[in-house]
Amino acid sequence: MSNALWVAVLASAVGTLLIRVLPLFWMQRRLERQASDDGLEAMPQWLSLLGPLMIAAVFGVSLMPVTPDAVSWLATLIGVSATLAVWWLKRTLGWPVAAGVAAYGLVMMFFG
Repeated sequence: MSNALWVAVLASAVGTLLIRVLPLFWMQRRLERQASDDGLEAMPQWLSLLGPLMIAAVFGVSLMPVTPDAVSWLATLIGVSATLAVWWLKRTLGWPVAAGVAAYGLVMMFFG
């Protein structure tokens, strides 16, 4: 591998570590300072919004095809439809994702 690739991998690893460790240390210090308060009351309100916001961001990014042509948009539409249909029937998380990926893959395989 080239040096540029190793630098990119190292930067990604350090960035991933920092976005996990820094909030952990920050929250530990905050909870220690507010030890007399209830642990849940000491948590900032914005922290409860962070999870759903990240899921929405990942969902939004995953809806945009890499190559925005007609087949990719069709595969995305069919994959999302399959995901929603299976979720409506099963009300679970695993099967809808598998159905959406399979539907997307089949459309790309046959028409792409």
